Amino acid sequence: MPLDSYDLVVIGGGPAGAAGATAAGLLGRRVALIEKVPEIGGAGINTGTIPSKTLRETALALSGWRSRRLFGVDLSLRREATVADFTRHQEQVTTGERRRIESWLGHTRVERLVGTAGFIDPHTLRVEGGDRPGTVLRGKYVLIATGSSPLRPPEFPFDDDRVHDSNQILELKELPRTLAVVGAGVIGSEYAGTFAALGAEVHLIDGRDVLLPFLDGEVSRALATAMAANGVRFHWNERVTRCDATRAGRLTLTLSSGAELGCDGVLVCAGRASNTGDLNLAAAGLTPGKRGLIPVDRHYRTAAPHIYAAGDVIGPPALAATSMEQARVAVCHAFESDIKGDIAPLLPTGVYTIPEAAMVGETEEALRARGVAFVVGRAPYAANPRGRIIGDEAGFLKLLFRADDMRLVGVHVLGELATEVVHVGLVAMLAEGTIELLNRACFNYPTLGDLYKYATYDALLRRAGIAAHEGEALTRK
Repeated sequence: MPLDSYDLVVIGGGPAGAAGATAAGLLGRRVALIEKVPEIGGAGINTGTIPSKTLRETALALSGWRSRRLFGVDLSLRREATVADFTRHQEQVTTGERRRIESWLGHTRVERLVGTAGFIDPHTLRVEGGDRPGTVLRGKYVLIATGSSPLRPPEFPFDDDRVHDSNQILELKELPRTLAVVGAGVIGSEYAGTFAALGAEVHLIDGRDVLLPFLDGEVSRALATAMAANGVRFHWNERVTRCDATRAGRLTLTLSSGAELGCDGVLVCAGRASNTGDLNLAAAGLTPGKRGLIPVDRHYRTAAPHIYAAGDVIGPPALAATSMEQARVAVCHAFESDIKGDIAPLLPTGVYTIPEAAMVGETEEALRARGVAFVVGRAPYAANPRGRIIGDEAGFLKLLFRADDMRLVGVHVLGELATEVVHVGLVAMLAEGTIELLNRACFNYPTLGDLYKYATYDALLRRAGIAAHEGEALTRK
């Protein structure tokens, strides 16, 4: 085989690209991975998933947030936190995760190239810049995993070092005393909570009137209430029409209502666009859609049968875990491996706000819209000994069972470690478990897992109560 010919060429070294390259290497294929920058990991490790979640934990530790709730005393730093305090742990975690992925790529003999890749024809790519400029590679198969980048609306002067997108926020020179977060999506909501925990005055601005509308409505409302209690100030049904950076000292945002808002820093979370501009997709016979998205089929194959795409570059859900699974499915399909034939039909969602929120499956609103009768079971953290130990008084687990067969169809968690707790329900749903499965299960005591037992008991009691009142709608609480 010529040196420039590979079984698979992967474009992009983020979660999807690294997972796809490693999977192909484990299958014994010759793989090349092209990444624009020397650091492997993409947004998932370098600017997004891992850094933001690490910064959240650092903020909770530095602020003494958990200790204040638990012990009623302030165990925070006795001095003002610096940017170095805030970012030190994040940098250590990021570096460790990057080294772990590099080790896997080396173990599977994936050849790495640094530079910008573009198609010459459907099977051939040229790499510009980086360590081997002008290199031409030919791939029997190609996996596009170039990720996405933050959108930068023209209203904001991003050349001002007080105005940040979700990548630039990691380059803070000092911690703002007042921060305006524009966009109450997942990224904006997560950072709003993090900076509020550090004591910043945080203003969260959004054109909608509901927080994270993909969540179950009860969870969304409870999360908004908890975030407001933690100091986040919401500005609903507003958008920023102007950002004035000319005044001395502070930025001034003009909102669509005409109101003005002064702040020390602005974080703009206005969505993301796929990184496809440099790929010369036309040479491969591909046409990107809105915001650069690449259409794919259920096997993550594009309009060119030998070219696959995975991760943010194909659009929602654009989660790191999902992106990795998509890439593995694509590689297994390309090389006719039966190790992973399809992505799981149920995908969990985790939001690392303060408090955390997580879900899998149906929401109440979706079930009602389809006319599906259901029974709800709830268990509050405050009634769980582990919940009381960790000092979570507002968290809860909510289970949705289909009324006709009591099959578990939705799991919703708000509270400490919600993104972990949700996995018990995920596995139960993948096994098509009914209420009897959770009724029989014995959970360690005291644990948050035991919430499932008591949410199940609550649903059984509700079902019994509903059955005793003939004609009452099963969907009522």
